[in-house]
Amino acid sequence: MYRAPLDGPPGLPIKIIGYRNACPDPVRHSMDETTHKDTHRHTAIGVTMELNERAEIDTSQVNDVGRGGGSGGGFGIPIPGGGGRGGIIGIVVAVLVALLGGGFGLNAMTNGDEGGGQAGGTDLEQLCSRDNPDRLDDARCRNALYVNSIQAYWQKAYPELGNGKYEATTTNFFQAAVNTGCGQADSGVGPFYCPADRKVYIDLSFYDELASRFGAKGEFAQPYVLAHEYGHHIQNLLGTNAKAGQGDQSGPQSASVRLELQADCYAGAWAKHATESKDKTGQEPLFTSITQTDISEAVQAAEAIGDDSIQERSGGRVNPDQFTHGTSEQRKRWFTQGYDRGDPKTCDTFGTDQL
Repeated sequence: MYRAPLDGPPGLPIKIIGYRNACPDPVRHSMDETTHKDTHRHTAIGVTMELNERAEIDTSQVNDVGRGGGSGGGFGIPIPGGGGRGGIIGIVVAVLVALLGGGFGLNAMTNGDEGGGQAGGTDLEQLCSRDNPDRLDDARCRNALYVNSIQAYWQKAYPELGNGKYEATTTNFFQAAVNTGCGQADSGVGPFYCPADRKVYIDLSFYDELASRFGAKGEFAQPYVLAHEYGHHIQNLLGTNAKAGQGDQSGPQSASVRLELQADCYAGAWAKHATESKDKTGQEPLFTSITQTDISEAVQAAEAIGDDSIQERSGGRVNPDQFTHGTSEQRKRWFTQGYDRGDPKTCDTFGTDQL
C-alpha cells in the first residue's frame, strides 16, 4: 500500500477548484527506503492515507493531454474581472466562470508565472501498471486512482438520487494550456469542470499552490479537489448547473455559492465511503485506509479557499456581495455534513436559508 507522509516540504495549489504551481516536477518526490509488503511509504507531501499497491488503476478514466492538448476550443476563456479584485480571488471567481461555460486564465492572477507540469504523450496504462513498482510515486497515477475511487462511488450513489444511471466522464491532465469545450485555458485556471464537454481538467502542478500559498499541505487535499470537481459533474447531470446559471452569480445567498457548497458536500459524501471503492477488477480496494488526519486535511483545504479567507489574504476587506464560493466556515461545514451523513441527498444547499 502507498502511505502518504506525515509531513514534508510545502507545495500544492488552491481553489478547490483550482490551484497552480511553482514546482518544476511536482509529480516526483523522494521516498523513504523503508518498505513493507504491499505498503509503500511516501515521504514528501503530507498524509497518512494508504493506497493499495495491488489495485488495478483504470487509466481509461484519465488522459494526459500534455501542453495545449484536449478537445474543442478555438476561442479563449475570458479572464474574470471581479471588480478589479484579481489576485487569488480571481482563481475562485475563475472556477465559477468555467463552471458556467466561461473560463479563466491563471497567469493573469499569478503575475505570469507558468510553473511546472507534466510531459505530454505519456502511456498512462504502462506507467500506472502494477508491473511498475514506482507508479504511486507519480502524481498522475495517484490522481487516476483518486478518480477511479470517486467514480466508483458515484456509480452506486447517483442512481439513489432518482435520475437514472451515472454517466462516467474523464479527467484530463494538462500542462501549461489546454483546449476544452468551454474554450482554451492555461494552467492558471487550476482544476475545473467544463459542462460543455463534461470533463474535468487539471494541471497537477496546481497542488503546489494549495500547499505553499494556502497552507493546505496534506495529500488528501488532492482527492478532495477532484471530488469537488466531480461534484460539479453530478450537478451537471442532474441539471443543477443549468438552474443555478439562471440565479445570482455573487452574494452570500447566491446560486453560485449554493452550487459550490453543494459540491463540497458531495466531496464529503465520497470521502465517507472512499475505502469501500474497488479497483476495475472489483476485487481490490483502492484505499486501504483513510484517517481522521486525512479528513482534517480536506477540511483545511476547504477552509483555506473560502471567499472571506481569500479576500483577507488579498489584503482587501471582506465583501459578502462578492462571494461566489462561500465562507471558510461554510465550506468546512458543508464538507463535514457530507462526510458525517455520507448521503448526497443531505446536500440540498438550494433548499435552505441556513448556508
